[in-house]
Amino acid sequence: MTRPTTPASQDVSGEQFRAQFPALEHTAYFASCSQGALSGTLTSAITELQASLLDGSDPWPGWLERVEQARCAFAALIGAHPGEIAIVSCASEGAYQVASGFDWAPGQSIVTTELEFPSIAHVWLAQRPAGARVRYAESVDGFTTVEGYAQVIDDSTRLVSIPLITYRHGQRLPAAQIVALARQRGAQVFIDAYQGAGVEPIDVTALDCDYLVSGALKYLLGIPGLAFLYVRAGTARDLDPSLTGWFARADPFSFNPRELDFAATARRYQTGTPPVTAAYGALAGLQVLSRVEPAAVAAHVSALTGYLHTELAGRGERLASPAAAESRGPQVALRDPEPERLAAYLADRRVITSPRADLLRLAVHYYTNTADVDTVVQAIYDYRTQRW
Repeated sequence: MTRPTTPASQDVSGEQFRAQFPALEHTAYFASCSQGALSGTLTSAITELQASLLDGSDPWPGWLERVEQARCAFAALIGAHPGEIAIVSCASEGAYQVASGFDWAPGQSIVTTELEFPSIAHVWLAQRPAGARVRYAESVDGFTTVEGYAQVIDDSTRLVSIPLITYRHGQRLPAAQIVALARQRGAQVFIDAYQGAGVEPIDVTALDCDYLVSGALKYLLGIPGLAFLYVRAGTARDLDPSLTGWFARADPFSFNPRELDFAATARRYQTGTPPVTAAYGALAGLQVLSRVEPAAVAAHVSALTGYLHTELAGRGERLASPAAAESRGPQVALRDPEPERLAAYLADRRVITSPRADLLRLAVHYYTNTADVDTVVQAIYDYRTQRW
């Protein structure tokens, strides 16, 4: 299958990119690990969807066009062919569709990590009644290591699951080395790129993964309700998906209730009517990202997370994120006994963050600038000094 060439970016600078997000004129936004900031392009897309419901004509042709445009745009982002992309409702559904393709024999295993996002981990655990064992790569000081994976990947392993960036504290996992281990043992590889796609350059051919999933609402700057599942062309499977629907058919519009003919492409992993509203949002986010050079985004994010990490550490904050730039993704997480309370204090000062468990997560995008970092560092310092 010939892969299309990714369209050339328009080399939009960080400040030009930032200007597309009106709220950033008065808000320091550090919650992209939960929901990307609202762009003018996304607002226009939602208005366009509303118009399609009101103009009196059949909206379906336009709706399906947006779904296909979103599929193609995500394929271009990760260096895939559009035929290798399935549109699903969420990352968990994508993981389930992958797991359902295995005819698990007793003793065969799925290897994951304690830093897997729980919703994905739960899908793997749900395969135990079918015969799969779930084994965890142990962490060291809260971080996942190649050695941890090496200890549990063996000849019984059929699927290795790797979060590209962990949701918990932003560690960038050594994915390439873990993929190599999986290949040595004959296992397939699933990558969860939800916490990286949009700010981490991704090339699925270089990653050498069989599957990759990412939702649209975080760094991809869309809205909830849609995720993309990459399935490498030619990837072997034991079974066809048991969760299916009319958009998984070779011809969805044949309306034949007597025939289960799966599409020859990754569309076979789809189910019913696609999430049209979310497709408008996903396409809007991907259009915004198509105007920037992925390497420039990655360099900008790396520099700012480094600055943020240094400034917070210098103020005495206890950080959970890796100190080394090569191991740190697009967020910095700090420990706090009441992160929800700290997040509320910051929100009152128009600094938007993302608390989880015992951590406050501060996510950086291409629209983040040095002034935002100075603002959040000072606001956290003010919170500490007023409380203690």
